[in-house]
Amino acid sequence: MTTIDYSVWDHIEVSDDEDEIHPNIDTPSLFRWRHQARVERMEVFMKKGEELEKSLMESRRKLAEAQRRVQELVSASTPEAKADLAKAQEEEKQLKKQERSWEKKLQEHRIEEKKMPWNVDTLSKEGFSKSVVNVKPEKEEETEEEKEEKHKTFVEKYEKQIKHFGMLRRWDDSQKYLSDYPHLVCEETANYLVIMCIDLEVEEKHALMEQVAHQTIVMQFILELSKSLKVDPRGCFRQFFAKIKTADQQYQDAFNDELESFKERVRGRAKIRIEKALKEYEEEERQKRMGPGGLDPVEVYESLPAEMQKCFDDKDIQMLQDAISRMDPTEAKHHMKRCIESGLWVPNARADEEGEKDKEEGDEPQYEEVKKEEQ
Repeated sequence: MTTIDYSVWDHIEVSDDEDEIHPNIDTPSLFRWRHQARVERMEVFMKKGEELEKSLMESRRKLAEAQRRVQELVSASTPEAKADLAKAQEEEKQLKKQERSWEKKLQEHRIEEKKMPWNVDTLSKEGFSKSVVNVKPEKEEETEEEKEEKHKTFVEKYEKQIKHFGMLRRWDDSQKYLSDYPHLVCEETANYLVIMCIDLEVEEKHALMEQVAHQTIVMQFILELSKSLKVDPRGCFRQFFAKIKTADQQYQDAFNDELESFKERVRGRAKIRIEKALKEYEEEERQKRMGPGGLDPVEVYESLPAEMQKCFDDKDIQMLQDAISRMDPTEAKHHMKRCIESGLWVPNARADEEGEKDKEEGDEPQYEEVKKEEQ
């Protein structure tokens, strides 16, 4: 036979469980005072829990920002970024310790809450008022290849919807759109919006970038909220909009601070991308300019003495021959060899003009003229 454990009823706190009350004491008033004192204690306790949760969320937000900062500095190649990397990693370490500390305090608070005696306020519950939250099941961490493939597939399918969300301005419009398309509430949307912001900044569409940046932070705040509540982000985005629209000043300030920081990071990433593109373009142009000997004519020209540079500027062969005749033979040979290898000087140009026969008679007719002058 199954026995019932009644020990849970051993610790019930109610206002009217006192059998012996002094006759001169107003019993109803005493019960009201006791009830009021208990309600006030509960309010203080609940407020403490809310403050702990808020502090944990703020700690996680700062940690996420620090982790993104570290990732950006790791990928950057500038000396300033390398100098700041150690500092950013130390800050990330401290924020992780803070996060663990807040989690421990919140866990202790919840344990203390479970140990509190029941009373008339906690025993009585509304029979038909409840909230069902879909808790995300624990799953194995995806590999980088799996994440990349998942992101690519998602973007190919929903790119148009993501871009539309990025262009929205009002809170109500954003909430309604996510209600219609809840599959957009995910990491893939946030990642695409980040890339979209950098692309717009590179294209110098600054106002449009700031608009999309706002929606990016909206999505990131929703994802952070889902992590702190340990629920599917599709089940908590309405809580974010409810909170941000009630003008909670602390929450609003945190949102605005993160938005401004994100826009600065976007500008920095766009600048790095532009500098990289310019370097690649310059290298590509340099490769196109390469002469038959693998030298860059621009670099060779800039290394020539001023007198020889003027000869090439004026395209005066006689002036060049005169200049070479006045130079040390070894130095002259060195410069002319580099000019030929870079294509700055074509030794058989005259032979090409006179025909194939002249070309066969001497491979370097113009260079020979220069050497004769040197003798």
